[in-house]
Amino acid sequence: ELTRYTYLHGAVWINRHAIVEELAMLGARVHTCSRNAAELEECRRRWEDKNLRVTVSVCDVSVRAEREKLMDTLRQTLGGKLDILVNNAGQSMVKAATECTGEDYALVMATNIESCFHLAQLAHPLLLRSAGGGASSVVHISSIAGFVGFPGLAVYSMTKGAMNQLTRSLAAEWAGDGIRVNCVAPGGINTDIAKDMCGSSR
Repeated sequence: ELTRYTYLHGAVWINRHAIVEELAMLGARVHTCSRNAAELEECRRRWEDKNLRVTVSVCDVSVRAEREKLMDTLRQTLGGKLDILVNNAGQSMVKAATECTGEDYALVMATNIESCFHLAQLAHPLLLRSAGGGASSVVHISSIAGFVGFPGLAVYSMTKGAMNQLTRSLAAEWAGDGIRVNCVAPGGINTDIAKDMCGSSR
């Protein structure tokens, strides 16, 4: 079975395009989501023109009910199994720690870390169905901000530090299930989210 059933959440920005396209070009059947319906449809058409097997859903992963609905869609679309889960959605916020509101904190936490934990929980039964010989995998997209302190990024950095520890914990807990859990923590990448952060810090 060469086909890999993959779910990637947060597909509209540049690095997410690259992940979707790379996996699809390697033969994976990919399902991805974004909050932005218009941009997501534009991406879907482009992928269709390239004959890539990519399906899409509109979803705000900061909302628990939408995550549950998304996983139901994913279960139906990919035939009840999943080989790779890529947690890649992110909400940036450049603001002094003393100026962060409760609403700021809640949104960044829900988008960046709560969604990763919850989607991993929801995906676990599907990953188990593909886990023979350690064949299934969870990949979290973290950031160097999870290791290094940056002014104005206290809340964002907290979520990435939490993601790093979540990766370690799930890797230890799910190894016996044949599910690998890894994390990628890049530095700066020229994406829309990075441009927004740079613009906010000026």
